[in-house]
Amino acid sequence: MGVPQFKEIHRAYGFDEISIVPGPVTVNPDQVDPSFKLGSLTLKIPFLASAMDAVVGPRFAVLMHQMGGLGVMNLEGLQTRYDNAEDVLERIRKASQEEATPLLQKLYAAPLKEELIGRRVREIKEQGAVCAVSITPQNTKRFAPLAVEAGADIIVVQSTVTTARHVSKSYRGLIFSEFMEAMKVPVIVGNCATYDAARELMETGIDGVLVGVGPGAACTTREVVGVGVPQVTATLDCAAAREEYFHRTGRYVAVITDGGMRTGGDICKAIVSGADAVMLGTTFAQTEEAPGRGYNWGMATSHLELPRGTRVTVGTQGTLKQILYGPTSVTNGTQNLVNALKVGMGMLGAFTIRDFQQAELTFAPAIKTEGKHYQLGF
Repeated sequence: MGVPQFKEIHRAYGFDEISIVPGPVTVNPDQVDPSFKLGSLTLKIPFLASAMDAVVGPRFAVLMHQMGGLGVMNLEGLQTRYDNAEDVLERIRKASQEEATPLLQKLYAAPLKEELIGRRVREIKEQGAVCAVSITPQNTKRFAPLAVEAGADIIVVQSTVTTARHVSKSYRGLIFSEFMEAMKVPVIVGNCATYDAARELMETGIDGVLVGVGPGAACTTREVVGVGVPQVTATLDCAAAREEYFHRTGRYVAVITDGGMRTGGDICKAIVSGADAVMLGTTFAQTEEAPGRGYNWGMATSHLELPRGTRVTVGTQGTLKQILYGPTSVTNGTQNLVNALKVGMGMLGAFTIRDFQQAELTFAPAIKTEGKHYQLGF
């Protein structure tokens, strides 16, 4: 008889542990269509910039729109706490590593100004850009109507872990099914990392789910509370929920993989794992136009009692256009991400993102086993 087990530990996979298997057909990259649809909106490319203050402000959101993607602005961040957010960002950039987290806690303790919500949304809309804003569940019912009234096109309800069922002492919390009836714009909810959580969120009528708990470069959730799922497995499981829900109801809910991706190869693997789009933070924080100017910090870094993020030095790698479209002279896959995706789709004969999702994945050996010893220092 074997020893009784308290519980079974399932094997989970990250991006470095898998590879995409070539198919029997190829297609020219200039013939593929990597567009992403959310509700009635269509993005030219399936790239979203994370709702981090070091990544997306009004100006960066406009630039992302011009590039064909989407920048999500944090509606509870520095942009809605301070009239002049740039001065505050400069203080954060100049702080030492020891000073950074206490300073962030102090700066984010300033009250939110409701009049700034409409102002920031209008700054984006006046430039002709699609406006997406992120709000935590506890403030969604209060702030979402203000943002939509000002012209916001997409609402993202976001916390470290978000579920359709939440137990609290409040009289009546956020009920997504009721919230969806009141909203006239697409709603994305996250983050989640399991089949059951994703499926239950989809049942509420939302338009997209964010997948990812713990994988981000500036996130310390796994270190602080030990919670998270490797991103490939999380994406596969949530995509399985999407497929089951779609076949049962005929309604398609987008899966957006959020965090843990650094290269074009990671992005291709995320989509083959079932993602319809990807959300990147540090990658866009490395652009010349990013508000963080070479720094990034997680959305929970400023938590007054239990920070679950840190300010990280990410450097500046190039312009937003270089990161997305090139040209590039680097060989590590961190620039020209759109064309990397299109080339990957072409290698698999995938004309659309849905086609690309059908490609086969295989377990990959350690990089030294593949004969790439000289690349380990990249």
